[in-house]
Amino acid sequence: MQEKSFEFAISTIQVYKRLIETHKEYVLSKQLLKSGTAIGALVREGAYAQSKADFISKMSIALKEANETEYWLLLLQKTNYIDELQANDLINKNKSLIRMLISSIKTAKTNLNRK
Repeated sequence: MQEKSFEFAISTIQVYKRLIETHKEYVLSKQLLKSGTAIGALVREGAYAQSKADFISKMSIALKEANETEYWLLLLQKTNYIDELQANDLINKNKSLIRMLISSIKTAKTNLNRK
C-alpha cells in the first residue's frame, strides 16, 4: 500500500502541474494535490503508529482523503479540466487504494477487538 499510495501521489502531482501550467487552474488543482498526496503520507505514518488504535485512525483519515480525492477528480473531469481517460485511470487507482485501506482498517479492528 505504501508503494501504490506513493505512486498515486506522484500521478496527482503531475496532474496538478499540468493543470496550473495548461489551464492556469489553481483552486481545484490545489485541493486535489492536498488530498491526493495526503493518502500516502498517512499510510506512511500508519506504518509507525504508536498503537493499533493509532494505526486505525491514520488509515481512516487516509480513507477520508481518498474519498475526497475522488470527488476532486470527478469535478475536474466534469468541468473538462482533465479528460475522461486520465480521470478514469486515476479514479481506478484511487479506488484500489480505497479497497486496500478498507481491508486494512477491518483487519486492524478485528485484531484490536480480539484482545
